[in-house]
Amino acid sequence: MSVRECRVALIIPVRIRLASCHTATCSANVRAMDGDELDGFEPVHETDLAIEPPSGPARKTKELKNFSSVYDRDADAPPFGARFLTSEEDVWSKNAWDHVPAPEGYEGFISDALNRQREKPVNDFEKAKCNGPGMAARNWDIFYKNNQGNFFRDRKWLNIEFPQLIEATKPEAGELCVLEVGCGAGNTALPLLSDNQNPDLKIFACDFSPRAVELVKSHELYSNPPAGSIHASVWDLTSSDSLPEGIPPGSVDIVFLVFVLSALQPSEWAQAVKNLHRMLKPGGHVLFRDYGRHDLAQLRFKGGRLLEDNFYIRGDKTRVYFFELEELEKMFCATHPETGEQMFAVANLGVDRRLLVNRKRQLKMYRVWMQGRFCKQDGQPQQNGSLVAVE
Repeated sequence: MSVRECRVALIIPVRIRLASCHTATCSANVRAMDGDELDGFEPVHETDLAIEPPSGPARKTKELKNFSSVYDRDADAPPFGARFLTSEEDVWSKNAWDHVPAPEGYEGFISDALNRQREKPVNDFEKAKCNGPGMAARNWDIFYKNNQGNFFRDRKWLNIEFPQLIEATKPEAGELCVLEVGCGAGNTALPLLSDNQNPDLKIFACDFSPRAVELVKSHELYSNPPAGSIHASVWDLTSSDSLPEGIPPGSVDIVFLVFVLSALQPSEWAQAVKNLHRMLKPGGHVLFRDYGRHDLAQLRFKGGRLLEDNFYIRGDKTRVYFFELEELEKMFCATHPETGEQMFAVANLGVDRRLLVNRKRQLKMYRVWMQGRFCKQDGQPQQNGSLVAVE
C-alpha cells in the first residue's frame, strides 16, 4: 500500500463505559489501555486517524485476551499465544492482532504526518503558557472537573501485564508497600484494594491534581477497605524536595507508573526518575507503561499541537510524549547525580505493537505502547517496610 493509497478516515471511539465500581480515571494515564473488551485500545476524546482498507465482510468472532502482547526486546521470539496474522484474509476475524508490521508505504505516511506537524508548531506564547509553573496540575484539574464521572473504564488487565501487583494482594504475601504515581481517580489503586486479601498491604496513591485525589478519597473503598490500607495525597513527581505523604526514603516495594512520564516535559524526566529511585527499597520495582513512538495517537495530531519533537499538547491542554525503548533505558539506567551509581537495571523492556481493527467500519489502526519493569540497584539501607504514620 503506497502513501497515496492510504486513505485517512476520521473516527470517534464510542465504546466507552464506566465500570460500576469506580467513577473516573487515572490522571496522566487516563488514555491508557482499557481492559479486555477493547483489547488494549485506549479511548480518546479527539478524532483518530486510521488506515481505511478495501471493504469486506466483517465476522463477529470475539476472543477475550488472557495473555500479554508485549514483545520483550531481549526475547528470541514473540510470546507464546500471541495473535499472529498469517493471512490478510483473516484480518477481520479478530479485533486485534499482535506484532503486525505496518504496511508498505506506511513509513512515508509517518514522515508526511510529522512534517505537517513541524510546519506548524505551538507558538511561543502558548508553549510558555502550557509549560508554566503549576499549569500541568491546573489543566488536569480542569479535565477532572469536566470528566469526573463519565469518561473511562477501570483497568482489568493488571493480572496479565503486571502479575507482581496481583501477587501482593494474596493473603500470605506479607508486609508490602505499593505506590501508584499519577493515580487520577484511583483506577489502579482502588481495583487493587478491592481484590486485596493481604492484611499487611499498604497502598499509596498520589497525583498532582487535587481534584483527582479528592475523587480517590470520596470512593467508598477508601474509608472501608476489605483488607490492608490506602492513603492518597497530592504530590508532584517532579518535586525536588519531597516524597509523597507517608513515604520515607527506601520504603516502597512497587511503584506503578502508567501513562505518567509522557505527561511530563522531557526536562523533568531526570528528577522524576531520581524521586522513584529515592522512594524504592533496594530491589524494588517500577512497573511502567506508556505511549510508543509513531503510535496512531501521535500521527493523528494536526498543526498547532507540537511543543517539541515527539511532545504534544492536546485540545484539553494536557500534554503527551511518545517514547522509544532506547531513551527509556537511558533514562532509568542513568547514574545517580550524587552517588555516581546506576539507579536502575532493566528487568524487562518491550513494545506492545498491535493492529486494532474496527470490523464494522473496516478500519485498521496501528498502535504502539512501551512497557517495562525497572529494578532499583544501589545498596541504600532498607527500612524494613516501615512507613511514616498517616492520620
